[in-house]
This record gives sequence, C-alpha cells and structure tokens, in this order.
Amino acid sequence: MVWRLKILAAMAVLMFMGAGPVRRPWAIYYADRVQPAQFRGYDLLVFDGDRHPVLGPIRAGGATVLGYLSVCELEQHRESFADAKKAGLLLGANPDWPGSYFADVRDPRWRKMVVTRLAPAIAAQDFQGFFLDTLDDAADLERRDPAGFHGMKEAAVMLVREIHQAYPRARLMVNRGYDLLPEIAATVDIVLGESVYGTYDFAAKVYRRVPEAEYRRQVRLLASLKAINPALRICTLDYWDPVDVEGVRRAYREERSRGFEPYVATISLDQLIREPR
Repeated sequence: MVWRLKILAAMAVLMFMGAGPVRRPWAIYYADRVQPAQFRGYDLLVFDGDRHPVLGPIRAGGATVLGYLSVCELEQHRESFADAKKAGLLLGANPDWPGSYFADVRDPRWRKMVVTRLAPAIAAQDFQGFFLDTLDDAADLERRDPAGFHGMKEAAVMLVREIHQAYPRARLMVNRGYDLLPEIAATVDIVLGESVYGTYDFAAKVYRRVPEAEYRRQVRLLASLKAINPALRICTLDYWDPVDVEGVRRAYREERSRGFEPYVATISLDQLIREPR
C-alpha cells in the first residue's frame, strides 16, 4: 500500500508540473554578495555579466549559469558605453531606466559590437550561455514611431539569430520580446515571462497584481510557443514583497498551474529569495 501511495504522489507532482520534466528551481540574481554554496539545488541561474558570484563552484553543483546581455540598450556603467556613444550607435536615454540608452539595432555596427565584443566578454567568464534582455525595446520603439524606427523588430530578430550562429552551443534565454518570439522561439532554449502575475508599480512604489486581461494575454502567448518549439523551457519572473509570504506562495501556485517554472523576487534582484514552504 505504501509504495502505491508513493507512486500516486509522484504522478500528482508530474501532473502539477505539466508534461515537461520536473526540474530544480531557477533564480536570477544581480549582485555578488551571496556565497556560491547558497545556490546549491538550483537548476538554472542568471547573473549579471560584470558582477556575480564565483561561477566554478556553482557550475560544479550542476547548475547552468547564464550571463546578462542587453541587446537593445546599453547602460552608462558598461565598459563599452563610451565607444558606442562616440560611434553614434545610441538613440537616446530610456526614461524608465535612468542611465540606460536605447541602441540602434538596425545599425550593423551595433550588432557586430554585441556579437564580437559584448558577448565574448561574457563567454570568457565561464558562463554557459546568455540571458538576452531589452528585446521589448525594438517593438516598443517601432510602435511609438513607425517611420522613425522602421525595421527595429526585424533587426532585433536578426541579432538574436546572429548570436545563435556565433555561439551555437550556448544556451539562449530571452526576456519577453513578445512581438519577436514567434520568429525566434525555434532559435532559443528558454523564454522568460517577466511580470506575468505580479509586478512593481514604480509610480506608487508598491507591488501589485498584473491586470487580469494582461495576465491572461501573456499566459496564452507563452503557452502557444510550445507549438513552435516543443523543447522550449518557459520560466516566469514575478515581483512581490517577500514579507507577504502567502502572496508569494500564491504567485508560485498560479504560475505552476499554467505549466510555467516560476521565480518570485524583489524588483532590485539583489537578493536570493527562496520559495516559502
């Protein structure tokens, strides 16, 4: 009887997690204060390309480690910022993120800089792949000014493919980029849905639920990608106040019920927050 109960429990877990393999948790962390031993048990970890914990012990523990690579923006503190600005590759400041500037992805010189300079700097640090961020910018800018930013989406798709071609063995994880995903889903390994269930309201300075209609739109879009690439891994990153333990639990339950792999964090992403039990 006991072994039957164990089998039924295991089947229930598999059904809860969806048709894909049961994986260890994943996390994203943009600092270097947490010691490598604290990452034991994680399956996938995303770190900043410039500032991160020592990778060797973390990789030895079985985790896949990916380095942050912004493909449509460049921050002032990055080593390549001065060269990109001098070459005229930056379009202007992002009003939502002080110190970060939009890049003209249509310019072949920018794409070359990403593929031959920014990406190699990350790969040289023993990362196993790249976390491609800011892809949303391409579609957002083109929507805002169709004439002035014509071709941004197409160029962003081209850049993702160029990175894949230059690093065919690297694991590629993309953050959102929803308008581009139907064209790149077959090229990448992991898609991240950021702020699917919970987000941070910068104006009010509070964590809140994503509106129901927007939440369901994202769920449908993310789920549809499996038809393009059945092997695609779909993770979610939601923001919530860790003091509200039940709210954090609720976010995990909701995302898992959709077949996604969730991680819930603070908006600063400078803490490693484990799922409450």
